[in-house]
Amino acid sequence: MNAFSPRILNSVGFLACAGLMAYALYAEHMLFLDPCPLCSFQRLAVIVLGLVFLAAALHNPGRLGGRIYGFLLALVAASGAAIAAWHVRLQNLPPDEVPACGPGLGYILDNNTFGEALAKVFGGSGECATVDWQFLGLSMPAWVLVSTLCLGGFALYANLRRTAA
Repeated sequence: MNAFSPRILNSVGFLACAGLMAYALYAEHMLFLDPCPLCSFQRLAVIVLGLVFLAAALHNPGRLGGRIYGFLLALVAASGAAIAAWHVRLQNLPPDEVPACGPGLGYILDNNTFGEALAKVFGGSGECATVDWQFLGLSMPAWVLVSTLCLGGFALYANLRRTAA
């Protein structure tokens, strides 16, 4: 088996997503950084990305299936990157433009239709604009943006390249 087969590379993608989620849970439960509504949607995108990587690794499709998985993974990664980019934008607003703090995601989902809930979440709230954590000068949403963009490119590489059989 080729050391860089799509199956191995998709497994690596799955493990990267699992690592991202493990750190998110560590930050929540050990560093006491509660996720805001946008953070929850970013987590969902990383989880879906990881599950598609896992499906691609277990399925180990042929050339056409690999292309389908590659584009599906890139689409999910782009969605996660878009959510993270929006979150980074909110974090970089001038203080007078930061929206007021709102209710948590659970309350929003319980008391609104799904479309209304999405509009409220992406409208932003004050807690989404707060930067509670940084590494190398980047906030957690900025790292999610970098990670999902890298994983999307990695997914295309892993699933669209020609491999020697």
